[in-house]
This record gives sequence, structure tokens and C-alpha cells, in this order.
Amino acid sequence: MGAGDPRRGVGPPDGGWGWAVLGACFVVTGFAYGFPKAVSVFFHALMHDFSAGYSDMAWVSSIMLAMLYGTGPVSSILVNRFGCRPVMLMGGLLASAGMVLASFATSLLALYLTAGVLTGLGLALNFQPSLIMLGLYFDRRRPLANGLAAAGSPVFLSALSPLGQQLLERFGWRGGFLLLGGLLLHCCACGALMRPPPGPGPGLRGGSAGHAPGWAGPGRTGAGPGAGPGPGGAGRGLHGAPPGGRPRRRRRLHVAVCAERAFAVYAVTKFLMALGLFVPALLLVNYAQDAGVPAADAALLLSIVGFVDIAARPACGALAGLARLRPHVAYLFSLALLANGLADLSSARARSYGALVAFCVAFGLSYGMVGALQFEVLMAAVGAHRFPDALGLVLLVEALAVLIGPPSAGRLVDALKNYEIIFYLAGSEVALAGVFMAVATNCCLRSSQDAPPSPGAEGGASDTEDAEAKGDSESLSTEEPGGLEALEVPRPGTGPAEPNMEAEPGQG
Repeated sequence: MGAGDPRRGVGPPDGGWGWAVLGACFVVTGFAYGFPKAVSVFFHALMHDFSAGYSDMAWVSSIMLAMLYGTGPVSSILVNRFGCRPVMLMGGLLASAGMVLASFATSLLALYLTAGVLTGLGLALNFQPSLIMLGLYFDRRRPLANGLAAAGSPVFLSALSPLGQQLLERFGWRGGFLLLGGLLLHCCACGALMRPPPGPGPGLRGGSAGHAPGWAGPGRTGAGPGAGPGPGGAGRGLHGAPPGGRPRRRRRLHVAVCAERAFAVYAVTKFLMALGLFVPALLLVNYAQDAGVPAADAALLLSIVGFVDIAARPACGALAGLARLRPHVAYLFSLALLANGLADLSSARARSYGALVAFCVAFGLSYGMVGALQFEVLMAAVGAHRFPDALGLVLLVEALAVLIGPPSAGRLVDALKNYEIIFYLAGSEVALAGVFMAVATNCCLRSSQDAPPSPGAEGGASDTEDAEAKGDSESLSTEEPGGLEALEVPRPGTGPAEPNMEAEPGQG
């Protein structure tokens, strides 16, 4: 890297091997979000074989999603200890083993433990590390990268639903589960691509605010999974030995982020959202079949959702990356939630196939916007350096909602034999999440403007432009947290920060 460009090599590369990492994230996200919904095409056959109701079958997807979200802190701890690549390889093996063992299940409990717990845990150990590694490679293009990676969910949903229907018709649900278990081994190949970004030094320590955890620039160390290009870098935890050689205590999971106002607003929003967001997609196939739609056409409805979602996610990610809109991404996220809730509410009485197709288009568009923005909002709110811990805790909160929402909806369907109230409830919950996000963000912004500035507050935002101009801080605990208000008010760049970049050791 040339001496004339002090910024070169300081932040994430925004390309290079990052595109391979993005492709792996695309596949992992597709399996993580598409798989629990796609297995719903097997529910009618499972209900017949196990003499169970729909609420019993809904627990399979709910447990899978709950494991995906609820094991977030466990995944954070494992990534901090071993790095992204080993955790993802193990996750791929567990996800595959869960579906293979589920094909031999003879009871609902065995089905819950294998397809639900084991496969869900495997998907979780792939999903979160892939997002963390994506943050190591992208900064300026991060909204677009998040949108492209999130597009894996609709692509896989639109492919896995008809594939599952074909496997069910040809091999039965047991043969279908067995073959899907083999398909999940592709997660191991994705994990093998998670090479740590290049950086000097044998280990990585906490970087400055806004830098992705684990990114190390010249003469600098950072915190990140699989950090460091040195021997065994792919398997290191977040905290390796500093250049002086003194080993430091490994970081497990920091819960101090829970005290941040921005994190609290986001966590409550995600809880309300998760209560109803997944319910329509999980009920859609059975809802259509009960309305007299043939099984093949009913499975095609999920593909329609997926195809619209495919276009919505990258487009929304690119839109959120625009200079005028990126500071207001929290409001854009709340608008997407409100649109999704209104789509559920307006389609509660849809019974004809044409009305169901129209609902799928509206739902897929708003669902894609939510999927493209959700992690960008979190990373911008708490800062990329706190993102691994915040993500694990948010997924845990979301898991509680997932365990409440879909099973409760399935029980109401069994009791009332009516899907209308389910769509009303789900839509109200998601719309409420959007309204809460907008109001709480505005309140946070107003209170931050009224509060007197505190010393060192200028270094607290997580905006990527300011973060690149900051010098290396001594530890993560000395950094001021970012906030939702940082998304709304772009701050002017600090004057003396740029010369400090040249004063860092190793620059030039």
C-alpha cells in the first residue's frame, strides 16, 4: 500500500475476497430463513402420519426459528473463542445431521429434537458468524452487501418450497428430509470460505468505534472472529495476544450494550415484529389448501413471495446506502414494518387465488425491505465493534417472540378453524413494531439534542466515515456507544482526526 494514501488498508476492503464471503452469506442466509418456512410443505403429511394438529406441526418451524435466534449468545461466545470458520463448519454438520435423523423419527418429540433443536442449532451456528464476517469485509458498501446477502432468503424460499413439494410426492416426507439433510452440507462449504481479512500481527484487539470487529489496519490491532493472518488465525478468538506478547483474558459476551438506549429500542421493536412477521408465511400454504387451492399451486405462493423478495432486498439495500437516506435508515425500517403489517391486515379476507397472489406480492415486497434493513439498523445503532454481542442478544429476544407467535397462531387455527383473526393479529403486531420504532427513534433524537454534550461524545458515533478518521482506542470499554440518534443527525467530520491517521505507526 502506498504511503501517499493514509486511508488505504485502514478499514474493511469493501471487495476482494469479500465478494466470496458475500456469496457464502447469501447461501447461509437462504438456508437460515428459507428452510424453516419451506418445511411447512411437509406439514399435511406429518399431521396424517402422527395424527397431530396444525399447532403440533407449527412447533417444528417454531423450535427451528427459536434455536436460530435463541442461541445467538452461545454463537457469539463460540465465535469469540474459536473464530467464524470452525463454528460454521460445525454448524453445517449439525444442521445436516438434524434433518437426516428426523427422517427416522417415530414420534413428535423425536421430530422436535432433531428437525427443530439440532437443525435449528446448526443453522444458528452458520447464520450469525456469516453476518459478523460480512461486517469485516464491508463498510462503505455495507448496506448493499447486507441487502444482497439477505436476498438469499427469498431465493432459497422460492426454490426450496417447490423442491420440497416434489420430494414429498416422489419420496415421501422421510425421503425428503433425508435429501434435505444432504443439501444442508453446503453450509460447510460456505464456512470454509470464511477467511479472516488480512492484517498485520498475530492477533487482533478491539478496534476503534465504527470499525468492523476484527479489522486491523497498518500498525493496528482489532477485535474479530478468526482474527489475524498469522498461524491459526482462522481459529483464533476475538482477543489474541497483543504485540508485546502478554496474553489477555478472552472476551466472552459483553452485556453492557443492553444499557444503551438505541439497543433497547431496537430489541423491543424486534420482539414485537417477531410475534407476527413469520406467521403469514408459515400459514400460507395450509391457508390456501383449506381455501380449495391445489397443493402445487399453494406451494407456488411461497415462491411468489420469494421472487418479489429477491428483487426487494438488493434494491432496498442499495436505496438505504444513498447518502441522503442512510442517516434516516431507522425510519425507513419502521416504514417497512408498517407496510408489512398493513399487507397482513388488508389481506385477512383473501380467499381467491388472485387475492392470495396479490397478498404475496405486497407481503414479499415489505418483507424484503424488513430483511434488507434489520441488521444494517442494528449495526449503525450500536457500532460495528459491538455488533457481535448486540446481535446475539437481539436474537435471544427474538427467539422468545418466535416461541410465542407461530405456535399460538397454530393453536388458534385448530380452535377457531378460521385464519382471518390470525392475519389480523399478526398484522397488528408488526404494524405496532413499526410505529414504536419511529416514535422511539424520534424521542431518542429529541432527547439527545436537548442533552448537553459530554466530553468525548464526538467520538461516540458509529458512522463509518468518522470511524475511519479515529485513532486506535485503548480498549472497547473506553469507547462511547453509538445510538439511534447517530442515524438521524450526520455529524460534521472532526478536524484533527485526519492528521492523526498519518501519525499512527505503520502508516506509509
